[in-house]
Amino acid sequence: MKKKNILITGANGQLGREMRVVLESDQFVNVIYTDVEELDITDAQAIEECVTGNQVDYIVNCAAYTAVDAAESNVELCTKLNVEAPTLLAQAAHKHGAKLIHISTDYVFDGTNCRPYREDDPVCPVSVYGSTKLDGERHIMDVAPESIIIRTAWLYSPHGKNFVKTMLKLGKEKEQLRVVCDQVGTPTYALDLASVIKTFIDCDEWHFGTYHFSNEGAISWYDFTIAIHRLAGITSCYVLPCMSEEYPTPARRPHYSVLDKSKIKATLGIEIPYWEQSLEQCINIILND
Repeated sequence: MKKKNILITGANGQLGREMRVVLESDQFVNVIYTDVEELDITDAQAIEECVTGNQVDYIVNCAAYTAVDAAESNVELCTKLNVEAPTLLAQAAHKHGAKLIHISTDYVFDGTNCRPYREDDPVCPVSVYGSTKLDGERHIMDVAPESIIIRTAWLYSPHGKNFVKTMLKLGKEKEQLRVVCDQVGTPTYALDLASVIKTFIDCDEWHFGTYHFSNEGAISWYDFTIAIHRLAGITSCYVLPCMSEEYPTPARRPHYSVLDKSKIKATLGIEIPYWEQSLEQCINIILND
């Protein structure tokens, strides 16, 4: 059986690190892990050489500009990483018959829905980050319509910078925290997302198209913080709810960005873990590291 050659971009990020976990024991794949040091995904020639030199069958693009507030004043760099780079990867994939899996975001929506967002709901980003991610999606589907795009939300892991690790740190340092309670969504454990990506790759049939994935359930950032502290045994920090206008940020956030996952569950025949179950798993890894 021929091994599948898989190129991972952004391999040192949250999702990239978890892709290593789910792929490391698979004897039927060869994985090329790249981050900015190994592959400049804004360089078409570098991508071409990597894809052809490694006879790449699958590209999993875990790289992105994800600093939501900083993006408001770094439009050029954000566009380069979230629009131009994915387009180049899609062009290379289409040219050489490789299959592309690209990660997008709930921020393509404006957050005014009162029910979970489906893949075909109208998009209307309210930030530079969201706008560039949407443009990236559109460019990919124009160039390589046989690609898979997975929109996700509130990503966290034991690695890098994320909300869970920040709240653990602040919970140990501060006596009191104020966290917004009027933004509702669903956290996503990067390991669960990585497992779903592997499931797509392992399928006999290639299920191209756009999908939504997060863990199950819906909570506010305030509820999320309460759960993080409880599961970590942090009792010395008092967490207070506040409204978004009390905590102004350069970028607007969707007030409601719960994703409907019916399509991905039906396509792959999977069950998705409840957010608290996955959060507990992640926190245990962080505390025992």
